Amino acid sequence: MATPRSTLTLWRVAVFCIALAPLLYWSYQVALNAAGPEPGRYLLLNIGQGTLWMLFATLSLTPLGKLTRWKGFALIRRQLGLWTLAYAVAHLLCYALFILGLDLSRLGSEIVRRPYIIVGMLALLGLVAMGVTSNRASMRRLGKRWKTLHKLVYLVLALGLLHFFWVVRADLGEWSLYAAIGAGLMLLRLPPVARQLPRLRQQVKRERRQPG
Repeated sequence: MATPRSTLTLWRVAVFCIALAPLLYWSYQVALNAAGPEPGRYLLLNIGQGTLWMLFATLSLTPLGKLTRWKGFALIRRQLGLWTLAYAVAHLLCYALFILGLDLSRLGSEIVRRPYIIVGMLALLGLVAMGVTSNRASMRRLGKRWKTLHKLVYLVLALGLLHFFWVVRADLGEWSLYAAIGAGLMLLRLPPVARQLPRLRQQVKRERRQPG
């Protein structure tokens, strides 16, 4: 049964609100002076982790679409991809504002002390490249190269996890959770596994039709 257009519109609005909610909540916490002694770092770290969650959500859409055949997941792929980019840019702005104090002359010494900044910047560049080519005009212009370009998402995931590992080395348990989620999403995209998702859907349907 086809999903009504109104339902799909509500779905897109709901996804927009859900993606925006964490940014509003963290900003609200800062406004209430409830973000700890360093609100700038609070925003920096939370938005950085939020970027990873947005990336995970984006990468989950293709497996979910194959598993359910619901077009609503494909419908929000570009939206979540752009939200991932927005979070990454907000993370960078927090770093420039709260850590550098907008003094870009400090960037060189910061990179020497914290080389994970380079890794994060490379990940951001990958997101920018995919974001600016996520429209239909770019798809037509690039042709087959469009899919090749957007495979950068796998490199971005690896760089993002490496960046996060470097930041939270004292808490490998937290990083391991993120790494496990990322590895699981990549596993679902391997051709032998991806081919099993539609079969799993059919198997579930057959079991539901059988009398209890």
